[in-house]
Amino acid sequence: MNGTMKDAIQVSKENYLKAILEGESEGRQVIPAMLAHWLEVSAPAVTMALKRLRRDGYVEMSEDGIVRLTQTGKETAYRTALRHHLIERMLKEIFGMAWYEIHDEAERLEHAVSPAFEAKLKEKLGEGGACPHGNAVLPEKPAERKKRGEVPLSEATAGERYRVTSLQERDSQLLLFLHRMGVGPDQTLKVVSQNYDQTVSIELPSGSSILGRPAAEAVWLRPEA
Repeated sequence: MNGTMKDAIQVSKENYLKAILEGESEGRQVIPAMLAHWLEVSAPAVTMALKRLRRDGYVEMSEDGIVRLTQTGKETAYRTALRHHLIERMLKEIFGMAWYEIHDEAERLEHAVSPAFEAKLKEKLGEGGACPHGNAVLPEKPAERKKRGEVPLSEATAGERYRVTSLQERDSQLLLFLHRMGVGPDQTLKVVSQNYDQTVSIELPSGSSILGRPAAEAVWLRPEA
C-alpha cells in the first residue's frame, strides 16, 4: 500500500464482514472509524457499505454506533476467514512463500477460490493448523491468550527471554516492518527494556531493535523455558 486509500470497489462485502468478525473475536467493540482504519477506506465508503450490509441482513448497528454481525453475517465472515487461512497455509506450506508477503496475496485470492478448491485445501492441509503468522482461523481475546501464558511484547518483562508465538496480521505494512526489524514467527528475543516513551528495546540473534507501541502490541510472546 502506498498510503493512498483503497478504492471502495476493491473492498468487498466479505472484507468488511471478516474485519468485523476479527474485531469481535478479539473482544473489541467495532465502530465504523475502526473499519475505515483497518480496511484503509474513507468514512463515507464505510457508511455506504454498512448501509448495504444492514439492508441485506448481515450486520446490525446499535444506537451508540457499534457494529455487530447477525448470524448470517457471522457465517459468511467465517467462511471468508477460513478461506484466507487455508490460502495463507497453502502459499507457505506448498509454495514456500515468505510469511511477510503472504497476507496481501491471500486477501486477493480468497475471493477467487471455488468451494471445490476450498474442499481440496481442507483435505490437504486440515483445518486445525496455524497460519504462517502463528494464528488460528480467528484471532483470540487477549485475556484468553494471557491465560495460556502468552504476553504481548508491549507488556513483556525486561531482562527476560521469549519466543514469538504469533503476529497480528491485519496490517501487511506492519508485517514487512517487523520482518525488516528481524522479528518473525518462532523467533527468539530478549526484552532489554520497556522505555519511558512506550518503545521497547529488544535483542535478537540478528542484533538490537527498538519497536514502537503499535508494533510491540502486535507481537505475542511466550517465555523461553
